[in-house]
Amino acid sequence: MNPAAQAALQLRDIHLPGEPGLWPPAPGWWILAALLLVLLVWVAWAALRRYRLHRSRQRILAMLSELEQEADNNTPERIAQISILLRRLALMRYPRQRVAALTGTDWLSFLDESGGQGNFSQGPGQVLATGPYQPTLPRDLDTRALGTLVRSWVIKNTEH
Repeated sequence: MNPAAQAALQLRDIHLPGEPGLWPPAPGWWILAALLLVLLVWVAWAALRRYRLHRSRQRILAMLSELEQEADNNTPERIAQISILLRRLALMRYPRQRVAALTGTDWLSFLDESGGQGNFSQGPGQVLATGPYQPTLPRDLDTRALGTLVRSWVIKNTEH
């Protein structure tokens, strides 16, 4: 071989490019990260809602226990507190437009439709509409029946 041709053919080894870096990640990893973030936010929202429902349920059930134990100490204020807690629970569970403006017999009808089976409008639950506005509660008020009715409504509306 000719020395001039040999000088022209001085070849070098093939050099491979360097390893790709870890940053910035590929678009698929960005999409996965966004989906995981959305999932995390949704799980946190669901857990917070569940915690609030559970807390409201416990408060209502504790108040009902007090109402049943101290039958001679029942006041319109206590009935009003139970009605307020039921309304808060209903606002957490149902659309605001459906629940917020309800009062009196409309409120009792809603409670019947959402699990009261007619016992709020026709049974011991009637006191929730009129009791908070009376100077004293009726002597024949069956606090055990009211407690059982409200307790069953609360349990039905806080089941997951």
